[in-house]
Amino acid sequence: MISIPAGLDPDLLRSFVLVAEGGSVTRAAARVGRTQSAVSMQMRRLEEALGQPLLLRGPKGLSPTPHGVWLLDRARRLLAMHDEIVTNFRSPEISGHVRLGCPDDYALLWLPPILARFAEAHPAAEVEVVCLPSTALLHCFDKGELDLTLFSAGNEAPGVQAETLWRGPLRWVGPAARPMHLVRPLPLVLCHTGCTWRVAATNALGKAGMPWRMAYSSASQTGTHAVVLAGLGVTVGLSVALPAGLRLLSPEDGMPDLPELEIALLQHPGAAAAALADHIRAGFGEQSGFSARAA
Repeated sequence: MISIPAGLDPDLLRSFVLVAEGGSVTRAAARVGRTQSAVSMQMRRLEEALGQPLLLRGPKGLSPTPHGVWLLDRARRLLAMHDEIVTNFRSPEISGHVRLGCPDDYALLWLPPILARFAEAHPAAEVEVVCLPSTALLHCFDKGELDLTLFSAGNEAPGVQAETLWRGPLRWVGPAARPMHLVRPLPLVLCHTGCTWRVAATNALGKAGMPWRMAYSSASQTGTHAVVLAGLGVTVGLSVALPAGLRLLSPEDGMPDLPELEIALLQHPGAAAAALADHIRAGFGEQSGFSARAA
C-alpha cells in the first residue's frame, strides 16, 4: 500500500515565504494579521513537520537554510496555484472592460500567461492593455484612465502606497559584438529625464567617477535595445530575456553595481480590476524564478 505523506497547511507556507523574503517574523506577522509569537509558532510547526531547520538568524535578520532555499521556491509556486484555485471558485462572474497599464518590457516578460489564465477564468471580461513608461502610466491612473497598472517603483508620488510584486537586480546591458562599455565618455542609451532606471545608472556612474554622455534616449525598452543592438551605446535593464545580440555587463567589465528594481501594482476599486490583480499576483509568484524576491 502506498504511503501518502501528511499535507502541509498553506498558511504555514505563506508565513514561511514572508519570513524568508523579509528576514523578519515581525514584518511577516504584520502582513498576515497575526501576532509575532503566532508566526514563530507556525515556523516551529513547519520545521517539525518537515524535520529540517528552515531559517537561521544572522546579522541581517532571518535567512533560509539550504533546505529553506529549496522550500522557498516550491512554496511560492504552490501558493500561487493555491490562490488561483481559490480565487477562480470564489470570485463572482466578471464581465465588462478592464484597463491595465504596463511598461512594454514587463508586458512581454510577464503578461502572456497572466492574461491567458484571466481570459480562461473570466471569458466575459475584456482587457485593454496600455503600454507606456511608468510615469505616463501613473499619470493615466491618477486621471482614472486605467483601472490598474504595473510600474517601476520609485516613479510614484510621495505617500502613494503601492504593492510590490517583484524585486530583482538592475543590470548593465551592452552589444555582444562591440565593447561599447570601454568607450569614454560612456555612451548611454536610456529613457527620459527622471526615469528611475536613468537616475540609478547616472548615480552609479557618478559614484564610480566614470565619465558618460547621453547618446540616445527612448520612451521604451524596445527603443533602447534597438540602439544598443546597433552598437551605439549601453543601457540598463532586467537580467532576463535579452534579445539576441545583447549581453549583460558586470563588474568584471568595469561597470559599477546598480541597485535593485521593484515592480509595483496600483489598482482602483472594481470587481474586474480586483480579479485581474489576483491573477497578476499569482503570475508574478509563479515566475519568481526571474531572480525575484517579492517584498
